[in-house]
Amino acid sequence: MANMRQLRHMCTKMPKSVLEERWRWVKPIAFDRTIKLKDAAKVFPHSQRTLERWVADYKKYGRLGLLPRSTRPKSQPRETPIRIKETIIDIRKSSQLCAKKIKWQLAVADIDISERVINKIIKREGLTRKYRTRKIQYKYIRAPFKAGELVEIDIKYVPKTLNKTRYYQFTAIDSASRWRYLKIYDGMGNGSAIAFLKELIAIAPFTIRAIKTDNGPCFTNRYTGFLKATTVLPRLHGLDKLCRRNNITHYLIDPGKPAQNGKVERSHRSDQEAFYDRVGFSTPAELSYKLRLWNMYYNDLAHCSLNGKSPNQMLKLT
Repeated sequence: MANMRQLRHMCTKMPKSVLEERWRWVKPIAFDRTIKLKDAAKVFPHSQRTLERWVADYKKYGRLGLLPRSTRPKSQPRETPIRIKETIIDIRKSSQLCAKKIKWQLAVADIDISERVINKIIKREGLTRKYRTRKIQYKYIRAPFKAGELVEIDIKYVPKTLNKTRYYQFTAIDSASRWRYLKIYDGMGNGSAIAFLKELIAIAPFTIRAIKTDNGPCFTNRYTGFLKATTVLPRLHGLDKLCRRNNITHYLIDPGKPAQNGKVERSHRSDQEAFYDRVGFSTPAELSYKLRLWNMYYNDLAHCSLNGKSPNQMLKLT
């Protein structure tokens, strides 16, 4: 009874670690041999089977055998094969595609794997994109469009100069099909914007009914001279005149609200990450050629917003 009171008193003190807690229970049983295991189990806060396991671990491995071991299984019969894991990692490193697009690409090769598993593999390999802040997700009501009903147009700076000259990428993207047309110019004035729209009207596989741009002076004179004109009929911008001749409505986003041109802005991020950060070029001709190849690849690429279809496939459906 004295030994039991001593054990009960000793075990009420707070241990400093898991190892110390287990050693307090095992020591009088297996080391000092002053208390029987079945008697200690009467005051043991856990099951007798747990105490028996601690004593067995001590006898087999010593005091360090009382350290907690991982209960994680050593094998998983349904684990993803290493061949598929390596394929996912290679696709992610080479193209930076998201898990959903990787799933669609593997489905073409008859490999059935869930998007969640792909996300886990990408995260485990440290291939996730690191954002500075958590983005707030908004739920927008998306109005259905038909091909050509609304085309967003914007300009992107080419990151590096060629022959000491700054070049500009004019971009047009159809809101319905995400079909894009890209063109490089050595200026961003009115002439370049008008020439780009003329080429777009000629090459687009659909009839353009409306375009949407920002308020840059190459697209509109609303904030640079239209409202300040002293004449009764202010002079229209050249781009607006071209739109009138082709029965195209020209919409302008609100000043300082680039999100209203979100589709073309998002496509510019893809251009930067997948083209300009990865493809080298030294002359304007080489840039135009490689950009044309990238544009063809983009129009055949599966898009998450299109539920796995490419822009060219959407054109056939609309």
